[in-house]
Amino acid sequence: MSGAVPAAPKIYHILHVDRLPSVLADECLFSDAVMQARPASGTTIGMGTIKQRRLRLAVPCHPGTCVGDYVPFYFCPRSVMLYVIAQANHPELAYRGGQGPILTLEADFHAAVAHAEAEGGRWAISLQNAGTRYASFRADCAALAELDWTAIMARDFRPPEVKEAKQAEFLFHGRFPWSLVERIGVQNPATRQRALDCLAGARHKPAVCLTPEWYF
Repeated sequence: MSGAVPAAPKIYHILHVDRLPSVLADECLFSDAVMQARPASGTTIGMGTIKQRRLRLAVPCHPGTCVGDYVPFYFCPRSVMLYVIAQANHPELAYRGGQGPILTLEADFHAAVAHAEAEGGRWAISLQNAGTRYASFRADCAALAELDWTAIMARDFRPPEVKEAKQAEFLFHGRFPWSLVERIGVQNPATRQRALDCLAGARHKPAVCLTPEWYF
C-alpha cells in the first residue's frame, strides 16, 4: 500500500444523463436493492450479473446488510468501470452507448460520513472491489490509510494489483442525498447542456464542469 491519504478525499458515482431527472425528483440516489422495487427510469449502465451478485454479498461490518443495499462510490474519477463502458465491448455489458452521456458525480467523503452518522445511517469502505467475495470492509475513517492511493489515482491500471486496489469503494446505505453532490463532471458540451437543462428547476444545483481528464 502506498500514497498519502488526501486531506479532503472525494468520492465519485457515475450514471447516464437520462437518469438525472428521476434522481432530481427523488432528491437522492438509491441503492440497487431499492431500485429493484421501483419502476425503471433512464438507462442502466452497470452489468446485471454483477448487480445481482452484489445483492447477495454481505457487508460484515454491518451485519444483515449486503453490498447491493448501499449506493456505491469510487475514490477516483476515470474508474475501471468507466473504462469498460468506454470500450463498449464487454459481453456482460448491455449498455453500448459509450462514455459520452455519462455524468460523474463528485461528493466529499467526510461530508458524506458526517451526514450518515448524524442521521444514524450506515456506511462502509471496501478495500477492494466490493463486488468480489474476498473484499474486506471497514466502517472506520482510519481505513482510508489502508487504501492504496497511488493505485487509486493511477491512470494505467493494467497491472492486476493496481486494478484491484483502484476499485476500492465507499458505500452509503439506502439513499444518498442529492444535496451532498458538490460537482458534476462531463466529457463534452452536449452532455453538459443536457445536465444543465435538467438542473434548471432543481433546488440543489451543483456546478456542471467539462472534465475530459475524468474520461478515456
